[in-house]
Amino acid sequence: MTATAGTDRAAAPAPDARTSAELIRAEEPVLAHNYHPLPVVVAAAEGAWVEDVEGRRLLDMLAGYSALNFGHRHPALIEAAHRQLDRLTLTSRAFHNDRLAEFAERLTALVGQDMMLPMNTGAEAVESGIKVARKWAYEVKGVPADQATIVVASDNFHGRTTTIVSFSTDETARAGFGPFTPGFRIVPYNDLAALEAAVDATTAAVLIEPIQGEAGVVIPDDGYLTGVRELTRRAGCLFIADEIQSGLGRTGRTLAVDHEGVVPDVVLLGKALGGGIVPVSAVAGSREVLGVLKPGEHGSTFGGNPLAAAVGTAVVELLETGEFQRRATEAGAVLRDGLTELVGRGVIGFRSRGLWAGVDIDPSIGTGREISERLMAEGILVKDTHGSTIRLAPPLTITDTELRAAIETLGKVLEA
Repeated sequence: MTATAGTDRAAAPAPDARTSAELIRAEEPVLAHNYHPLPVVVAAAEGAWVEDVEGRRLLDMLAGYSALNFGHRHPALIEAAHRQLDRLTLTSRAFHNDRLAEFAERLTALVGQDMMLPMNTGAEAVESGIKVARKWAYEVKGVPADQATIVVASDNFHGRTTTIVSFSTDETARAGFGPFTPGFRIVPYNDLAALEAAVDATTAAVLIEPIQGEAGVVIPDDGYLTGVRELTRRAGCLFIADEIQSGLGRTGRTLAVDHEGVVPDVVLLGKALGGGIVPVSAVAGSREVLGVLKPGEHGSTFGGNPLAAAVGTAVVELLETGEFQRRATEAGAVLRDGLTELVGRGVIGFRSRGLWAGVDIDPSIGTGREISERLMAEGILVKDTHGSTIRLAPPLTITDTELRAAIETLGKVLEA
């Protein structure tokens, strides 16, 4: 080897010295408007707290839509990333790397599956799951070529690629992006009768979120997931659970389906799998299903890269202890009790599972966006979903004291 690694590291560039207002104005002409962020500019973070460019600390009650389940810059995850950065970051899948086997072994054991397909983003995991389900339908189930269908739920959120928005019922996500991909049937969420009526001999899979996050943390009735599992088994089609937001400790179990003891044929994972450091996603499933893929039929240059595998393995190691699942359950009780106290005092209802809640605010008080902005002014970061609903998904590392303070602040904002 002729090249040698230098030991000198370049000094980190100085942070941008502009104010929050100046930085937000600077984004306007150069960033496409795919998001409508709250007007806060984060410059640093640790644990459950972020700091803006003016040095103001705010409590993060969103945790990157569950991508930061373990908080900002968790020491074990940062250490794993640093260690790997000094060794190897990317080979592409043209070659093997020395981190991927352990990641695959430990992740599949954690979620009770045989194999996994490493990808990068949640949307990529969903797209990959769709491709695998269709391939399985043609090669194993015997569905005639190009006739496979996938049944999904209304008000779903699985991503924003052209195929995924084809089966969205959110017109904001769909309008202007057609023509749409065929092959999907939409039924009401939490309705087993409608689901059964939609499934037929062409059905490759039923794809659902065990808890609908973007819709406002919508939790199905007890027995719904068990019913989906039994129905898909009888119909000879796959059950694909999108656990990208709900999985990896968020609801008090490793997976949200674990609350009913259900094992899907395919589990889609992402967000928290990257530890808030790098984008990491995975399709985990049975050997019968993922075994239909042959070399060259699917791929990703970055999927399964050594850095992602190292961080992902460290995430799995945190979850293997059960500590974070227990913490989500314990803190979830604090969150539920606090929100219960606010019902009738500006909160008209809420849904929660573990450390995750959708909170419906009295519309006369304000929209979800307006409440989010008022909370931001008081040092609490949340995000609206639809109408007057806000969602709460703090890091699983948040303390009871921090959680109670956030709920108290919400109460004050609503009373004001």
